[in-house]
Amino acid sequence: MTPEHLQKQLGLSLPSPLQRFTPDWPGAEKVTLWIKRDDLIHPIISGNKWRKLSQLLADHAATTPHIVSFGGGFSNHLHALGWCCKQLGIEFTALVRGNYADSPTPMLTDLSRWQANIRYLTKLAYKQRDEPDFIAALCEQYPGALIIPEGGSQQAALAGVQTLLEECQITIDKIITPVASGATMAGLINGAGINARASARQQVLGIAVLNGVGYLENLVAQFLPTNSSHDWQILHQFHHGGYARTSPALLTLCEEMRQEYGIPVEPVYSGKVFYALKSLLAQSAFAAGEQIVIVHTGGLQGARTDPDGHS
Repeated sequence: MTPEHLQKQLGLSLPSPLQRFTPDWPGAEKVTLWIKRDDLIHPIISGNKWRKLSQLLADHAATTPHIVSFGGGFSNHLHALGWCCKQLGIEFTALVRGNYADSPTPMLTDLSRWQANIRYLTKLAYKQRDEPDFIAALCEQYPGALIIPEGGSQQAALAGVQTLLEECQITIDKIITPVASGATMAGLINGAGINARASARQQVLGIAVLNGVGYLENLVAQFLPTNSSHDWQILHQFHHGGYARTSPALLTLCEEMRQEYGIPVEPVYSGKVFYALKSLLAQSAFAAGEQIVIVHTGGLQGARTDPDGHS
């Protein structure tokens, strides 16, 4: 099955819009801003979650009876994957960090409605999710199942992410994306290196959504070829205290995006990217005349309740 056939079967709207963004922010008048509205791909499965799953599902949906994956109680990845499995008739098991049995989140309620198997793991057990012995035990417990890493971050994800750049019919100087598990940024870096519309100064700029200097760089680098020379950088000053942590200034910015510009963002991923963008513009961090694409990675379902503390 091709990704295009799968998109049609799932009712996805692709390519996603590339929307001009003209905020009344100091410094914005010096550059040209665009938003890649991947949040509009589909009401349930959208953003980078679809991009990272697209090639994997295209390769395995017709032959895989069961999929197993990992995430927290508000996980956009589990939510998107659970919905896809329901639509494609694939059994799905979600291995969830922490026990929400007495207070299921909206995401977990959706998974239950989609007949997913939900298994709660202790934090200690969840830390073993990438260990070979732990994966081997899962393979024995769920014979024939496809086991997908947390966040959908694996090599196959990169091809789906690269299609985002192929849809942008403009010359791009900067691509700005949130960074959490690394595969989205790595896919953009790989795609930027082969994009015919890349400018000579093109750079992929990641906004860290968690406190992870060095850690996030390693997550991205593991997916890149050893001879990769494309320009990329992760900025670590905009995470507002850590993963799913917020600040009054960040929440105000998210509300500004919704009310002033009609663009819904949540404070875990895209909200931090637009907060960073506003700050960088005020600091004249971009060269005059640059064309900048901001990737809206969706994830709005994760903000249906206060996300503090989710993973």
